[in-house]
Amino acid sequence: MAMAEQRNDKPGRAPNPERRRGWLSRIAPGVRGLTKKDTPENLWVKDPETGEMLYRPDLEAALWVTPSGVHMRIGAKLRLDYTFDDGQYERIATPVVADDPLKFPDDKPYVDRLAAARKSTGEQDSMAIGYGRILGQPVIVVAQDFAFMGGSLGMAAGETFVKAAQEAVKRGVPFVIFTASGGARMQEGTLSLMQMARTTLALNEVKAAGLPYVVVFTDPTTGGVSASYAMLGDIHLAEPNATIGFSGRRVIEQTIRESLPPTFQKSEFLVERGMVDQVVERKDLPEKLSSILKTLMMGRERLSPAA
Repeated sequence: MAMAEQRNDKPGRAPNPERRRGWLSRIAPGVRGLTKKDTPENLWVKDPETGEMLYRPDLEAALWVTPSGVHMRIGAKLRLDYTFDDGQYERIATPVVADDPLKFPDDKPYVDRLAAARKSTGEQDSMAIGYGRILGQPVIVVAQDFAFMGGSLGMAAGETFVKAAQEAVKRGVPFVIFTASGGARMQEGTLSLMQMARTTLALNEVKAAGLPYVVVFTDPTTGGVSASYAMLGDIHLAEPNATIGFSGRRVIEQTIRESLPPTFQKSEFLVERGMVDQVVERKDLPEKLSSILKTLMMGRERLSPAA
């Protein structure tokens, strides 16, 4: 121990405390230097369009829309928070269904995939329901979460959609859905495909009650979802540059043996072809939805006790 101390402390030179301070403290006295523990790992987010590193708090303040205009994918909770007045709404419980009805064989058990998705998203499945007001207009909103197994449509999502439609009819309020999906969930086979018909039948009840059904396409909306309830709205809105279609671009090009334009299957492309009514930026969606819903509900007696 004594020999080690002799090697470290040179004769005639006192220990320099400045060497023990961080560089930030030396150039800016009074400012505490940051340590790795102080800095969150996800403090910076990469812009998928430009590659620029964006400060996460700034991105959150911009509703996860980058300076280049990319509307990044967000989860169900954030979607509901951004949509309802002051982020206040009633969360409606989603129905519980069997986790693995077909005992689907895979390199990773389906129940494990579900558990991982639930842990990472905080949701039970790919859809969540909220009831609240959008600029004063009572409404049922369903948000689909692409982070939950690609927003895939399975039995749980189908039951959630049906529950939301029934709640809209029960409360006498409009029904809005934010779609984000890669299609039907393969681990549930035919049972997932059946949800396309079940959701369509549920919408018939909404329409029979004379209530508006508005679809907001977000990136991406494809497969069995775009072939069912996503294309049955009274009004179709979309976020900018969202991918909307059935089959993937590469599959179509290989089938028709032609190159497709860069804007193919994008929101703006579908507006030009009459499949989407309007492209609306995320920050403007509440105002646009409120205007549409109030117009469509004009002259109708509201049945909701909270209305």
